[in-house]
Amino acid sequence: MSNIQDRLAEYARVITRVGVNIQSGQTLVITCPIECAEFCRMLAAEAYNAGAGDVVVRWIDDKLSRMRFLRADDAVFNEFAEWLKTFLYEYAGKKSALVSILATDPEMLKDVDPDRIRRSSIASGKALKEYMDMQMRNDFPWCVVSLPTQDWASKVFPGVPADEAVGKLWDAILASVRVTGDGQAVESWKQHISSLSKRAEIMNGYRFTRLMYKNSLGTDLTVELHEKAKWGAVGDKAGTGVNFVANMPSEEVATTPVKNGVNGVLCSSLPLSLDGVIISDIRFVVRDGKIVEAEASEGLDVLLHKLDVDDGARFFGEVALVPYDSPISKSGILFYNTLFDENASCHFAFGKSYPAFTDADDITNEELEARGANDSMVHVDFMVGTPDLSIEGVTPDGRTITVFSDGNFAF
Repeated sequence: MSNIQDRLAEYARVITRVGVNIQSGQTLVITCPIECAEFCRMLAAEAYNAGAGDVVVRWIDDKLSRMRFLRADDAVFNEFAEWLKTFLYEYAGKKSALVSILATDPEMLKDVDPDRIRRSSIASGKALKEYMDMQMRNDFPWCVVSLPTQDWASKVFPGVPADEAVGKLWDAILASVRVTGDGQAVESWKQHISSLSKRAEIMNGYRFTRLMYKNSLGTDLTVELHEKAKWGAVGDKAGTGVNFVANMPSEEVATTPVKNGVNGVLCSSLPLSLDGVIISDIRFVVRDGKIVEAEASEGLDVLLHKLDVDDGARFFGEVALVPYDSPISKSGILFYNTLFDENASCHFAFGKSYPAFTDADDITNEELEARGANDSMVHVDFMVGTPDLSIEGVTPDGRTITVFSDGNFAF
């Protein structure tokens, strides 16, 4: 299996058999950029081969989205399309599997009025609040993947002819998702899931009450964890009882921080592509969990608008550990796409929490809030890992354990 078509077929097979783990008779819903139509058809074919009852596609178009943000009536950004809300809730209610192909131009909305982006984000957040809760509770299987587009590839490989840039990005993406051309990607993913699960078990064994981060960028942060916080890795179980993988690639183990228990300074280590704008050199000052100061050398206005979407946006919802020598980091490629860049680096997310607790299936939203799980209409991952990052963990009996040394796990 050496040619690109065979590798793409294997990628589609991994997404359907491992990513969403499609079941007999189940509907697969694919959200796909129009540039990726050919692969979308391959994905649909593999889903049907696996027994899918139906495949439904929702097409998106970056260029039309940009045109709309630049030229539509201002009032439309206070609204969310009722048909799309109905579409998403209907298929989620049927426990359909959801694949989102994330291949947006990192600077799609450059020079767009940030207030339009902010109001659009608020409108969608309000309309899809319950849907987002369902997804983050894993009520249905979902998987986010990516494909190259010409605009994105040219950003990742500037100065390289367009076709060559797309080819290089294809190679990088397929390598990151363990599709090497030997036909063993499904088995490779099973082994990877097992390996990361063992790392999560080690973290859970220590039952850390807090973590302390430091590096030369200026990060000096303490993160409090609830006694029932659970570290999880790639490989979730949906409410349907089926195992699935939410992100491909995935190199992290992650948990939920206590909302009011984060204090100090946190600095980003890689640019963040947010709402079609690049944001660089983020620096947050955090007090009692809240981001009280925010700086960036580029894209600050968009960042500030996102932090002000609602009351929960300035608190943290996720803390994730990724070794600096992860395969994506070793590639040396800056993807300008959080799906990849977050798997090259330790990261945090501001906004909504995943319910990462040992008894998450049995507790109410009120109990989640009492434990310090944050609620918000947004969830934005940003990268903080560096070659000199150190993380110390404190156990319930007061011992200090080195978790990260020189950017990598110490155990």
